[in-house]
Amino acid sequence: MNGTEGPDFYIPMLNNTGIVRNPYEYPQFYLVNEAAYSFAAAFMFMLFVISFPANILVMHITLQHKKLRSTLNYLMVSLALASLFMVIGAFPTTIYSSMYGYFAIGRLGAIFEGFFCFICIIASIWSLAILCIERFLVVCKPLTNFRFGENFSIMAVCIAWLLGCIASVPPLFGVARYVGEGMQNIGGLDYYTRSRNETYIMYLFACHIWVPISIMLFCCTCMLCTVKESETAQARAEREVTRQVMVMVVAFLICLLPYAFGAWWLFTHRGADYGPVFITVPSIWAKTIALFNPFIYFGMNKQFRQCAIMTLCCGKNPMDDDERSQMGSSGRIHSSVSPA
Repeated sequence: MNGTEGPDFYIPMLNNTGIVRNPYEYPQFYLVNEAAYSFAAAFMFMLFVISFPANILVMHITLQHKKLRSTLNYLMVSLALASLFMVIGAFPTTIYSSMYGYFAIGRLGAIFEGFFCFICIIASIWSLAILCIERFLVVCKPLTNFRFGENFSIMAVCIAWLLGCIASVPPLFGVARYVGEGMQNIGGLDYYTRSRNETYIMYLFACHIWVPISIMLFCCTCMLCTVKESETAQARAEREVTRQVMVMVVAFLICLLPYAFGAWWLFTHRGADYGPVFITVPSIWAKTIALFNPFIYFGMNKQFRQCAIMTLCCGKNPMDDDERSQMGSSGRIHSSVSPA
């Protein structure tokens, strides 16, 4: 083993010189340069400042406007809620630990952050998988004209969060464990030692990572082929929604897969030699999903964008006023020219 294992921690560095210290009691600046911790703290602070109001705004706009209460938007709220919980529950711990170079609030910090990150990521990945299933049923129509109603949508959100709890709660009761990872400024699951339940780790990856990702890829592939084949007006409308869902899936996978592959490699190559940055960078990058989704909604969902502008402009949409004035002026010009 090319690391040092303690009662509740694993440091990716051999203690041949006696320099390794408990990450819950001492700074870990011997692992990497202190500037790396400062950069991590600054980056996470930036994510916190932007993601927190953006996700609150998504939830407020969707709940305020009744016309946004569709399956797509219910699951958007689920994703925003997951991002918000991760921002509130995990980001402050990462920022604080990065500022001091170790888990200054003790092992509870690693457990707290690891739990919030995993329940939110698993709930998000299942919300996206269910959203892809809904789009698949609407676009490809394997069940004729079946659509998710409001009750189905609420049930889908509950199922996503239930699966998130099933995946993330067991380590709190001794099935596997949450420990500090990499530079010891982030919390995550213990993939590194054989002292915990390997079956749980395999179950987590198989049922809550690879299965929903496979569902998303299958549904997106089928939707892409179906939408391209049809050129009806309804197909063009569905294409816009489908494009948004696909962009959300691609953004989520870009954020998640580096960490997922890194964690799986560590699990299957226990004892391998790796640096503390190897898993720290993918873990911090995975948290950026909390930042991307609100901007995807605003940029690609016209209905949501109009509601957002109305909310931010106190019930008025200046863009609509400009369009009406342009249409009116063009109409007047047309009427004055037509008699000639």
